[in-house]
Amino acid sequence: MTTIEKDAIDDLRRNLVKGSAAAMALGATGALGALHSRQAEARTLGDPTRLAPIPNPYGALAPVKDDSTGLPLLRLPPGFRYASYGWSGDRMSDGQPTPDRHDGMAAMRGQGRFGFQFDHPGICKGRGPALVLVRNHERGAGTQIQAPAIYDSGDIGGGNGALSGGGTTNLWYRDGEWLGAEASLGGTLVNCAGGPTPWGTWLTCEEIKTNAVSSTGRKHGYVFEVNPRAELTRPTPIVDMGRFSHEAVAIDPVTGFVYLTEDDRNKSGLYRYIPNDRRPRPGALERGGRLQAARVKGKPNADLIVAAIGDSYALEWVDVPDPDLDGIVAPAGFPDISASETLSGPFAQAWSAGALRMSRGEGIWYAQGKLFIVDTSTGVDERGRRGRGEGAVWVLDLAQMRMTALFVSGNQLAANNPDNVTVSPRGGVLLCEDGGESPDGNGNGARLVGLTRDGQCFHFAKNDVELTASQIADAGKTVTEGDYRDSEFCGACWDPFGRTLFVNLQSPGITFAITGPWWKGPL
Repeated sequence: MTTIEKDAIDDLRRNLVKGSAAAMALGATGALGALHSRQAEARTLGDPTRLAPIPNPYGALAPVKDDSTGLPLLRLPPGFRYASYGWSGDRMSDGQPTPDRHDGMAAMRGQGRFGFQFDHPGICKGRGPALVLVRNHERGAGTQIQAPAIYDSGDIGGGNGALSGGGTTNLWYRDGEWLGAEASLGGTLVNCAGGPTPWGTWLTCEEIKTNAVSSTGRKHGYVFEVNPRAELTRPTPIVDMGRFSHEAVAIDPVTGFVYLTEDDRNKSGLYRYIPNDRRPRPGALERGGRLQAARVKGKPNADLIVAAIGDSYALEWVDVPDPDLDGIVAPAGFPDISASETLSGPFAQAWSAGALRMSRGEGIWYAQGKLFIVDTSTGVDERGRRGRGEGAVWVLDLAQMRMTALFVSGNQLAANNPDNVTVSPRGGVLLCEDGGESPDGNGNGARLVGLTRDGQCFHFAKNDVELTASQIADAGKTVTEGDYRDSEFCGACWDPFGRTLFVNLQSPGITFAITGPWWKGPL
């Protein structure tokens, strides 16, 4: 960094206090447009029952036995079935036990745009190319995943010998059959969500904000690109995408810009990365680029930690001069956070330039020129605390660069802290809940929440995993017995043809392939 650049960063630090003081002094289109109208009406009439979910268009939920184990793990509508795979502790094709804490995921078709042959000589042969799913593992310090690509092999526990335990695994699936799995990336930390690239790779994100470094001098809080062929993955952090508590990414295939969310309660920015090399191919993003943060036009330091249906903002973008800057202690008086909390380096620079803040930026997904962006805790809780509500979905129209609050959950019955989001090839929107037990008259358990064509929410599936020691033993698994119904759904994604929905339960760590009569409903 030059002296001039260092001086600029110092100025940003000094201006941060000024910026925080200033903060205190899409129209929806297509089938989702009705959601805006319906919820706006509910707010106007003061009728919370209008925000209650409608009956599942696919039919009432009931326990369904797993095709793989025979255990009733999910509640699904009539006609749907599923097969579980890759439980935590299951032996993978490379001989390692499957890591725990499953999280974000995406499915890639067998023959990639750049000639990847996804068939693995040791796992699957013949009958055409397979699907490859790249799956995150949101693990902290501990044992390390042994993968072809290892980013950090140093002590991350301050001398206690703990290693960076996060990373990714690749799973193989073809013609309704699970074929195998192997590790693809290790030596990272807290790999939460991420996003697929248009060229058939996966961007995995470290959801960690720390200024600490390991014994090797490696920092964490980056994005990495993972290849569906594990041996081609390179453990190279994309430093210019920023060092902060990353959640998810989505790429606009028109411009090649990468959009990123930050999960850091009430101090989260919305970012985009403009690559120097926009050629759609593996490794291009590693060649550097420019990080920017969203700012609301005419409203510096816009406060979006409490959203309401109909909120709509025109966005512009400001540069983040040093995407690798350490976090700093928040200035006195920074609103809606506890004293002495830190701001990530990128957010501190963005906020000092008037950028917006969200409560907790989570899932983000590109579909038909728009980004669906989840803020999992926008709103006000029962104690009146801002930025601790039930969550919302924003839609950013990339052509208009306008962001609109499309869905705001007014109560846990509608949606309990949605997290990951995906859009099916048919245009159906599906949200993964991260709110724990969700009372709705159908038993405890986290849910998959869908949106209908006329703008109403419904519960498509429910977590029903409650395991005894004998059930675990009979199924040949090694997880701990217990009630896992409050574990979050995550990593929801579709195969390219929309025939199979893949989704994870973070604990005890299970991946599902769900099939059924999708044509009977909006998904």
